[in-house]
Amino acid sequence: MNADTPPGPQHLAATASIDATHPDVLRFARAHALGDTPRERAVSLYRAVRDSVRYDPYRIDLSETGMSASNALRQGHGWCVPKAVLLAAVCRAQGIPARLGFADVRNHLSTERLRSTMKTDVFAWHGYTSLWIDGAWRKATPAFNIELCEKFGLLPLEFDGESDSLYHPFDRAGRQHMEYVNERGAFDDLPLAQIRAVFREIYPDMPTASAVADGDFAADAAREAGRA
Repeated sequence: MNADTPPGPQHLAATASIDATHPDVLRFARAHALGDTPRERAVSLYRAVRDSVRYDPYRIDLSETGMSASNALRQGHGWCVPKAVLLAAVCRAQGIPARLGFADVRNHLSTERLRSTMKTDVFAWHGYTSLWIDGAWRKATPAFNIELCEKFGLLPLEFDGESDSLYHPFDRAGRQHMEYVNERGAFDDLPLAQIRAVFREIYPDMPTASAVADGDFAADAAREAGRA
């Protein structure tokens, strides 16, 4: 889809993953959509998703239910894709057109446990959300909650509804943080079959349901960074 293509009905529709009409999603959207304009409400929803749902790449459930917005709310944690799905769902619930964007990134906030499972530091199908605000698509990345950023010296990603919010290439100390290596484009719904196929190909040692289900990502990362 062209980056400048105006939204259609599909960008407000509920789907199995972007379950914008689920009672929990509607409740969250009503509680956190603060402001008088769509832009203000989108910014408020972005911050709520970023900080209310803890980032956790250890528990990657590629089932349809596991990737849904309502499941991310129910669990209180999620990796980048379910959090992007959740932001899309709560924005659609508030009448703000939303779609999903994906890219492959080299993520320097990782752990030995995660690297040994993935066999690489490249995270395929990293997810973000694109929101139609004031006549343009604006990219928003709600993955890393503010507590995680503060703990590891990362610059928290802010979203003002006017500029794209994408990961910083360096952290506060000037160390490499995130590198975008391949853009996969924008999608009206979660391309779950494509994500599953790529994960089977490049992460053959990753369990079907969950990456590292018995660990604590934040604790492992803090210990390895000497911040525990």
